[in-house]
Amino acid sequence: MSESNRRPLETRKAAWAKALARALAASAVTPNQISVLSIGFALLGAWLLIGWPTSAGFVLAAACVQLRLLCNLLDGMVAIEGGKQSPVGALYNEFPDRIADSLFLIALGHAAGHDWLGWLMALLAALTAYIRVTGGSLGLAQDFRGPQAKPHRMAVMTFALLIGAAELHWRGSVQALLAASVLITAGTALTCALRARAIAARLKASA
Repeated sequence: MSESNRRPLETRKAAWAKALARALAASAVTPNQISVLSIGFALLGAWLLIGWPTSAGFVLAAACVQLRLLCNLLDGMVAIEGGKQSPVGALYNEFPDRIADSLFLIALGHAAGHDWLGWLMALLAALTAYIRVTGGSLGLAQDFRGPQAKPHRMAVMTFALLIGAAELHWRGSVQALLAASVLITAGTALTCALRARAIAARLKASA
């Protein structure tokens, strides 16, 4: 994978991330296994939101979101910096992300009391990735812009779950989760539009 088709993350430069990636690269763990593990954290987080919608469940689900993102960070670092790329690595880099996104966002909508909103968020999240990859298939550098790219969506979800845990404990409501769902929906729709417009502009400029 070229750097132009790799999501820009400042976290890759962190000493702790580099040390952890080196340790994993020196072990028997493969990048593809790390990618699949992200689905496991998403499954657990989704179960917590749907099956145990309590303050403690929300906090644990927020932790699962961050662990999912950690897997997303490390799989690429172990593959590229650690020299453990595989012929099917590109598939494992994309497919588990789409599954994890859907699990988390559908569960968030359910926990917020609006199942349809969760499904809409999942659809829009998949569409952002589809537009990005379509640009790459046309020979353009993949566009990772927001305002609601994957890291942004997961950040909003994490903060909403932590705030929602306090809200549920003290007020018995989940308005923070609903507000986050609306923000993610609107922001992800805007992200789709901005990425599609940028691709069209680049294609016209190169014609």
